[in-house]
Amino acid sequence: MDKKLLLVDVDCGVDDAQALMVALVAPHVEILGITCCHGNSTIENVCRNVLRVLKTCHRLQIPVYKGAARSLLGNSLHASGYHGVDGLGDVPDSTSPDLDLLQKEHAVLAMIRIVNEYPRQVSLVVTGPLTNLALAVNMDPTFPQKIKNLFIMGGNMESRGNTTVCGEFNFACDPEAAYIVLNGFDCPTHIATWEFTCSNALSWEFYHEWISQKTEKAEFMRKISAHSEKFTKTSAEEKADWTKGFVSCDSYAMTAAIDDKFVTDAITCAVGVELSGTLTRGMMVLDTLGMLQRKHKVFVMTKCDTEKLKILFMEALQ
Repeated sequence: MDKKLLLVDVDCGVDDAQALMVALVAPHVEILGITCCHGNSTIENVCRNVLRVLKTCHRLQIPVYKGAARSLLGNSLHASGYHGVDGLGDVPDSTSPDLDLLQKEHAVLAMIRIVNEYPRQVSLVVTGPLTNLALAVNMDPTFPQKIKNLFIMGGNMESRGNTTVCGEFNFACDPEAAYIVLNGFDCPTHIATWEFTCSNALSWEFYHEWISQKTEKAEFMRKISAHSEKFTKTSAEEKADWTKGFVSCDSYAMTAAIDDKFVTDAITCAVGVELSGTLTRGMMVLDTLGMLQRKHKVFVMTKCDTEKLKILFMEALQ
């Protein structure tokens, strides 16, 4: 099987870490680089978290790049309630790798260079705000044509938000960046929305089986996931419907990128991002009637093979 070349852009919180660990054990995947973006925590924490994951997986040779520290408009929105202030459950780690291990090249410049080195061969997987991508296409308008395909975890398909009334976190962090990417990228684009991940949740029984494996990686996962598990189960007591199972949002986009048969159904349509609405800013809009008259259509995931995800999860912690 030919190697799948991945470039991964993250705002490394707990589910980004889970997604990275899935990709790191896939035998047919080569990660060319990991670019970091503001989001779940500060850019410094995000970079440090990526290095912690790579250290745990003994893969520190993969280059990591520091990217955008805030949105295009200069705002910052973090998710400490779910991920912890540091983004990985606020677990003390005296052996955390030094940020000196980061590459000196800026993440956006690294993105542009890497896709130029491997034209139309790289799958770009984005599990955080789309700021780095928006900056890349603004710097090089030909950037999207040089990507093989794009996988995004973000946005919504049923007007349901998790950060604002109608806004999913990654898009709400930088609505302008999401708008630029969904309007300016014409490569094959696959989107794992908030509602899609929730409707394909795994059971808590599986989650506990997964983190109970007797390995160093499983111990790491148990520690960093404890905060988000507690947050989720507290929300469940408040009858939040997204808490009915274990949802590792970013892992769905990653799995779609590394396994062509993971997604079993999708809506094909043009999409947009609302920027002006008082209640709907950052909401992704599906143009199922073709009223936007846009040539570029994206694949909005609706169904997937969760058994494949379980297998990949188990292998990730072995």
